[in-house]
Amino acid sequence: MIHVYYGDGKGKTTAALGMAVRAAGSGMRVLLVQFLKPEQSSERSLLRTMENITLFPCPQKVRFTFEMRPQELAAAKAYYRDFFERAVRPEQQTRYDMLILDEVFSLCDCGILEEETLFSFLCGYHGQAELVLTGHTVPARCIAMCDYASHIKKVRHPFDHGAAARRGIEF
Repeated sequence: MIHVYYGDGKGKTTAALGMAVRAAGSGMRVLLVQFLKPEQSSERSLLRTMENITLFPCPQKVRFTFEMRPQELAAAKAYYRDFFERAVRPEQQTRYDMLILDEVFSLCDCGILEEETLFSFLCGYHGQAELVLTGHTVPARCIAMCDYASHIKKVRHPFDHGAAARRGIEF
């Protein structure tokens, strides 16, 4: 089945990781692929120690796309397109019971991955693995293909008042 967590609220990755922990605890094999996040993201240190959870490697450092120079953006596009293609290979769908593509919709939002590429993957997805996708905005045609879709809406957030992200809370 396909699960989507999207919106501008806090908790999309947290929901996906909660599913990963629950699945791993029941003996399911989980592959976690995080896009646009650095290897040092706090949750990765704990997840790395958990049985039945495999982490796809992340880059050591990730910059916001709006901070990148044109050549950096071109390199990031090539890197993440290849990263996506490796993550969704058919063998991943049979080797694992759950495949989490965290922030995959954000790749489309910032122009790194074509929406059509992701849509084509979803159209052809017939894997046994539970597929969990997160991001800020999701095209309606992708939501229509999901079995579960949860919109997480921000009501209040400290960022709105200039607060910086805090280690262990936001990252």
